[in-house]
Amino acid sequence: MAEHTVPVYKTIRALLEGKKYQTLKDVLVTMNPSDLAAVFEELDEDRIPLLFRLLPKELAAETFAELEPEAQELLIRGFSDSELREIINELYVDDAADLVEEMPANVVKRILAQADPQLRTEINQILRYPENSAGSIMTTEYVSLRPAMTVGEAITRIRRTGVDKETIYTCYVTEGRRLLGTVSVKDMLLADNDETPVQDIMDPHVISVGTMTDQEEVAQMLSKYNFLALPVVDTDGLMVGIITFDDAMDVMEEEVTEDIEKMAAILPSEKPYLRSNAWDLFRHRIPWLALLMVSATFTGMIITGFESALAAQVVLTAFIPMLMDTGGNSGSQASVTIIRALSLGELEFADLPRVIWKEVQTAFLCGLALAALCFLKIMLVDRLLLGNTDITVLTAFVVCFTMTVTVLIAKLVGCTLPMAAKKVGFDPAVMASPFITTIVDALSLLVYFGIASALLFH
Repeated sequence: MAEHTVPVYKTIRALLEGKKYQTLKDVLVTMNPSDLAAVFEELDEDRIPLLFRLLPKELAAETFAELEPEAQELLIRGFSDSELREIINELYVDDAADLVEEMPANVVKRILAQADPQLRTEINQILRYPENSAGSIMTTEYVSLRPAMTVGEAITRIRRTGVDKETIYTCYVTEGRRLLGTVSVKDMLLADNDETPVQDIMDPHVISVGTMTDQEEVAQMLSKYNFLALPVVDTDGLMVGIITFDDAMDVMEEEVTEDIEKMAAILPSEKPYLRSNAWDLFRHRIPWLALLMVSATFTGMIITGFESALAAQVVLTAFIPMLMDTGGNSGSQASVTIIRALSLGELEFADLPRVIWKEVQTAFLCGLALAALCFLKIMLVDRLLLGNTDITVLTAFVVCFTMTVTVLIAKLVGCTLPMAAKKVGFDPAVMASPFITTIVDALSLLVYFGIASALLFH
């Protein structure tokens, strides 16, 4: 719960315990729906229906849309048919569609039975589109104007129908549902007179998305163009809905969360952390942990293959963790940078040569700097301070030279794998830290023992 809702929560709890319902209602109506939802999440389940019934109808619907699915289901099961009908018909279409997607089948059946026929049709229309597509997150509630309308007629129409629309600032000029242009309320208010035709002040250069466009691409477009809403058209070019910036923010939050989970070798989860039990966390973490554990067998095989060489130069063993960690960290830096650039649309596969050249230069600078620091550390700390006389200048050179080569390899792997994954249709986030670290660990050992064999074991 947000920090600023904590004092209010304490007040609400005290009023509930004191049964001062009128005072409680006066407090609730001053609050934002998101803050109310946060308060609801902290209450005991038996208190939620009572508190919810104190809210005015419109505020209740807005708060309901902000609640977690578990709290929504709890309320629905306690609603009478008339209460459920009031709430459902107050929701925006996209919120109603999200609700239907989240609820169990028996609850969905009851929701659809209480929704009015038009809302039910619009919900079914949205649910027909694939998950994560523009069609699945759009709303069909937008202001549509005819091109021949005067500004005065358009404003009258907005006053008459705008209360049920998700946004009225941007209006869409259509003819036979074919999108002709956009016009803002500001444009109409600043028009020379009320008789000016809408088509004379509209912007005919409309940027729109298709119903099948990926939701992440839609969110990026809203961010790029700073739109409040983006029109959605079907395959015939007919306008079917809009996607508003608040929906895009939800999408961006979901996508970033999913990418972070994948980059940490966790299967994506739709549940918040505190609502996930130990079994949920286990199921999402164990597959990648098992895979990475098995893949680490390769590093073990490499070390075993050079076991006799290590027996002759035991001191080399002490530097294996440092080289593997440095390689893994270098690869992670490159991969995270590239994955983020790919997600923002800053890079394409055609940019791979430029990316490789940039990372080679970076690796050269990083490798030399790390090698110099490593050489000083080995000679001053390991040899002089710790008194390890087995370490020679040649041994230090082998370790430092290996580090330079390892950093170069790690950064090349870190930048190429995500771009290759994107090219073949995989999520680049899968190629992040754990996966790349495993590959770099094996390669760094091969380089280390190869250089050591060439310079020390002869």
